[in-house]
Amino acid sequence: MGKVTKCCVCERKLDKNAVGLNNKLLDKNLSRLFCIDCLAAHLDVSIEDLNAKITEFKEQGCTLFL
Repeated sequence: MGKVTKCCVCERKLDKNAVGLNNKLLDKNLSRLFCIDCLAAHLDVSIEDLNAKITEFKEQGCTLFL
């Protein structure tokens, strides 16, 4: 079984989109990752903005979101 990754703030289990977004927007080598809600607060953007970026990156074929 794979390693369960949790948010460093709220300890919510992260899905592949949250992990990919952390890697894309912050750094690929992070040891502490954020869930979408906490990442939005950390970056001072809306959750809707982050979800739009996920869709955009997927449409561009970014391999972090496959």
